[in-house]
Amino acid sequence: MLSEMASSKGGAASRMAAFTMLLRLRQACLDTRLLGLENHEPRETASKVELLSELLSDAIEDGHHVLVFSQFSTMLKLIRARLEADGVACCYLDGNTRDRQSEVDRFQTGAVPVFLISLKAGGTGLNLTAADTVIHFDPWWNPAVEAQATDRAHRIGQDRVVTVYKLIARGTVEEKLLALQNRKREIIDLTVDSEEPMMTGLSANDLRELLAGN
Repeated sequence: MLSEMASSKGGAASRMAAFTMLLRLRQACLDTRLLGLENHEPRETASKVELLSELLSDAIEDGHHVLVFSQFSTMLKLIRARLEADGVACCYLDGNTRDRQSEVDRFQTGAVPVFLISLKAGGTGLNLTAADTVIHFDPWWNPAVEAQATDRAHRIGQDRVVTVYKLIARGTVEEKLLALQNRKREIIDLTVDSEEPMMTGLSANDLRELLAGN
């Protein structure tokens, strides 16, 4: 597949096509509604959303306060709708949130047990020591970005153990991405504000591995 794209599109264009394909595969791992397919009605709730709902239910019952991170703000809105349907109050923060501090204050006072945060919006500048649980709903290309997000709960004033979960869809591109990260630790040193630098650092073999079987 990658060879065909390279011959038909040229090097740079084929890599961008591969990047787009990987993005869509990652979205499909989360919820098929993210794909924006016409006349597509999911037959059932995405398995990751169901698992998240169960994790949050157990965490809240045990008195925990949880940060939920995702790269996709559209996914966070779907999660928020599910939580509202379940009667679970949550705070919300993405790049379009105007009053960030108000959402932070609501969470920090303990009034709301769940905070949904886009990975880019929540990577820096937040002190969320009320949280003792962090859930990464989807993996990011650069694990350093995930670490920055997790560190929102590991701030000065945190006096509890923080538990971190990463939800990975078995047998999908997400597993392959984690395996690639573990082998190519230099990914951590790439620019954290964009996915494009990592794409330039991936070899043709890396791309073939990620796309194989999909």
